Amino acid sequence: MDAPWRQAGRGRARGRATSASGGSSQAPGPVSASNRNASYPRGVPTDGNGVQRPGTGWGNSTYASASKPVTTENVKRETNEENSKKKFEEIQKANQAAVKKLAEDHYSSSDDEDGDEDADGKQKKILALTFTSYTSQTDGDLSELARTQQYVNEAFQAGAVTCLICIASVKRNQAVWSCSGCFCIFHMPCIQKWAKDSVFLVSSPLTDDDFEKKDYPWPCPKCRYEYKRSETPCRYYCYCGKVEDPPLDPWLVPHSCGQVCEREFKPTCGHKCLLLCHPGPCPPCPKMVTITCFCQKAKPVPRRCSAKEWSCQQPCRKTLMCKQHKCENPCHKGDCLPCPRVSKQKCLCGRNVAQRPCASPTWQCEQVCGKTLPCGNHTCEKICHAGPCGQCPRSGNRLCPCAKSKYTLPCTEDVPTCGDSCDKLLECALHKCSQRCHRGPCETCRQEVEKQCRCGKHTKRMPCHKPYLCETKCAKVRDCQRHQCKRKCCSGNCPGCDQQCGRSLGCRNHKCPSVCHRGSCYPCPETIDVKCNCSKTVLKVPCGRERTTKPPKCKEVCSCPSTCHHEARERHRCHFGPCPPCRQTCKKILNRCSHLCPVPCHDEALVKQKGLPQPAGPWEQPSEPTFIQTALPCPPCQVPIPTECLGKHEISPLPCHAAGPFSCKRPCGRPLACGNHTCSRECHKVTDVNGNKERAGVECAACEEECNKPRPPECPHRCNLPCHSDDCPPCVQMIRTKCHCKISNLFIECTKLSMADAKEKNNLTSCKNQCPKELPCGHRCKEICHQGNCSLNCIQKVKLRCPCRRIKKEMPCNSVREGHISLECDSVCLDVRKKAAEMKAEEENAAVEQERRRQQAELEAFENRLKGKRRKNKRKDEVEVQQTAWQKYKKYIMMPVCGIALAVFTLYYTQVDV
Repeated sequence: MDAPWRQAGRGRARGRATSASGGSSQAPGPVSASNRNASYPRGVPTDGNGVQRPGTGWGNSTYASASKPVTTENVKRETNEENSKKKFEEIQKANQAAVKKLAEDHYSSSDDEDGDEDADGKQKKILALTFTSYTSQTDGDLSELARTQQYVNEAFQAGAVTCLICIASVKRNQAVWSCSGCFCIFHMPCIQKWAKDSVFLVSSPLTDDDFEKKDYPWPCPKCRYEYKRSETPCRYYCYCGKVEDPPLDPWLVPHSCGQVCEREFKPTCGHKCLLLCHPGPCPPCPKMVTITCFCQKAKPVPRRCSAKEWSCQQPCRKTLMCKQHKCENPCHKGDCLPCPRVSKQKCLCGRNVAQRPCASPTWQCEQVCGKTLPCGNHTCEKICHAGPCGQCPRSGNRLCPCAKSKYTLPCTEDVPTCGDSCDKLLECALHKCSQRCHRGPCETCRQEVEKQCRCGKHTKRMPCHKPYLCETKCAKVRDCQRHQCKRKCCSGNCPGCDQQCGRSLGCRNHKCPSVCHRGSCYPCPETIDVKCNCSKTVLKVPCGRERTTKPPKCKEVCSCPSTCHHEARERHRCHFGPCPPCRQTCKKILNRCSHLCPVPCHDEALVKQKGLPQPAGPWEQPSEPTFIQTALPCPPCQVPIPTECLGKHEISPLPCHAAGPFSCKRPCGRPLACGNHTCSRECHKVTDVNGNKERAGVECAACEEECNKPRPPECPHRCNLPCHSDDCPPCVQMIRTKCHCKISNLFIECTKLSMADAKEKNNLTSCKNQCPKELPCGHRCKEICHQGNCSLNCIQKVKLRCPCRRIKKEMPCNSVREGHISLECDSVCLDVRKKAAEMKAEEENAAVEQERRRQQAELEAFENRLKGKRRKNKRKDEVEVQQTAWQKYKKYIMMPVCGIALAVFTLYYTQVDV
């Protein structure tokens, strides 16, 4: 348990307020958290209850002033301490503002070094969080994370990731795109320009119409992995592709969303990546699976999913494709190797036999088949094959060359031309062939049309198959946006510029030697040395970046002498500008208590000057500096001194400068005269009665509570007497309650109801009327108002009928519902049911006979109409085909057969229904 002065609601800086009349002390009232914290200067660390931690700042003198008599000396001393405290707070605020401004204006390598150490610690924490899900599955094994960890480390290091297009560092707040092949990172504008230029170079010899029809690819600048033009990145996504425009978070990997990656592993195994959203490839799958070997003979063993395939090194013994031998190789992946043995095998046609490997028993002898086809006129021209040769390729229906007429001719005759116009589409895809039906390709289109040149400025009538190019030179500016195209009849897709650039590079020292291009030039390849303050450490940077590059970190120790009361300054490395302020402990001896000052050194604090003349306008410059360095006085002593509270509940450590009696803010807790309650006043001074520290004193408050003694069970009323020590009187109030059937309201004395047993309570809460509940059979319960469920034994009389509902009889409801009694049909019921079935069967037979007669009459009328019908002359084809006997008389044969089948079906259907 924490010390009382650390608990909530029990601060230390609460003194007694002096009354205006006589200076007598009173008990302090409650103080809010804001007031407790306000008693300390800003910037001094305190705990959660507003109590200042020892050795970290200086508090107030409230306790000292409360514990001492009010004299002129004490008042002056308190006034001086308060003024000193206020002055120190103002100086501290000004000092913090000046240090912050100085750190922004002047760069210090020692500060940067501390920041780098913090950044390294943060980087390790972020990497640990990123690989937590993976290491939990692999029992801390990081051997398979080397490549992914390298990409994440480069993403953390400033300047480690460089865009290969613009040769500039990739920053945290810049939109990027990552290649899915090599995982290289590029700026979003750079990769978009690269894709556009690549597609333009591929499609430069084509016209604009052809450019829109095809989706030309563009390659990755590093691995040359090809992407489609439609896959050009236009949105900035995180590495896993879940979040668009991921926000910048210093505790996450740059350009990451912080969620679980969940990308499918490659090769696909059914699992997903467990790392947080990360750059680079996903590591091998860490899941454990139980799997057997390749030949499935060994017992399944648990293995990593990324290395789940294994061999038991036993012989495979699988039957090979020859179905004669077995595989003798050790347990292996995939199909077995071909059988290495040799045997005699026949070719597909069966004419030749040769020694061949067992693995390839089917082979061709390279001889033409030569078998006679079913037509009897031609032979098979296929090379050695298995199975039948098939039909003659010239048999069946054939079309003329223009495909307008169909002929059925013997396979020995060629298909003649039909004499109609060809009408096939020519190569121009605009006109059709005007010749008669012919064999071979159509001629070139010679129709004259009005054509437009490639640039679209001139038109001319000329043959359709000839292209038209004018002599007009293109005046458009090329892709470099500096030179004109000047190509004849250009379609607008101008080629790239071939002149030299010659523009000044970003370093402002050299000119670009590349071919004329659009956009920024590549960085200068030269390097320049950047040195530290002592010139012992040198850093080589690209030309032009020496103006924005920070000086390198120097490992040499700064040799500037100390300027405070300490003999030696803290060791720090070489840096630019003034040395950082001294952070050593002051350790000066305090005058009041002889303790050592525990705060940091304050001999060279920056203090804002007061009373400087205000300038009349912006044209006047201040003649004196706003902040000056001066030594500040030591703060009040914060060494803890054990002090007892007013109520003698605890002994708490108080600061040395404010040690004195105080209130711990606990309730007094001493038992009052009633014997039931204790004093609830805040910790106060109590006069002991006869030396007993446990009894309430004169200062404690009298008991004003109501009686809180427990009542009998089931009595909800309270005792009306004030707090007393003897027993409470019995309760005489009336309780309103519902009866068992929930219809009537009953008023019962509380004492009777609470003191009665279960049987008497059941009698008291009954309304003595018939129960209104309905039984499952639908009848009302016959019992008096009762507790619980009603009895299911119903004796109400109900009517019972036989299955044909001719005989009826009255029986008890309970016997009928349980199925103990049933009423069967007699012989009279059976006779009535039999007569009804015979009458129904006679009616159905009559209806079937009538339907059969109607269908027979319709069939006879249909046959009579067929006999007198004449055949119409059909249009003859250009070549008459002789019809067979079946084709001539099939209509006259099929009609009577269909009629007979219909009659037989009708008769069968009639007999089945009967």
